[in-house]
Amino acid sequence: MNINFEYHEVAASPRLEAFVAEKLNKLENKYDSIVGADVYFKKENTSNPEIGKICSVRLSMPGPTIFAETSTASFEASVAKVITELRSQLQKRKEKLNSH
Repeated sequence: MNINFEYHEVAASPRLEAFVAEKLNKLENKYDSIVGADVYFKKENTSNPEIGKICSVRLSMPGPTIFAETSTASFEASVAKVITELRSQLQKRKEKLNSH
């Protein structure tokens, strides 16, 4: 799987990239139709300290792309939430395909 990382107003982090790559590879092992992923990290100026670090992931696969985005206090927590959302979307798609 090809993973592209983009950072907006955030310094690039090899540790964060390795963390995301590990999580996405686990998804790819379970759902083999994933071709690639675009991962975006953004920092948003907010007065609320519990949000502002945004992680967005777009999965490329046959059919419509799958997208999830979340904002929390840390990028690691945002990644964890995004992966959970992607997993549920992939499970729904897999069930839909298996029912036909």
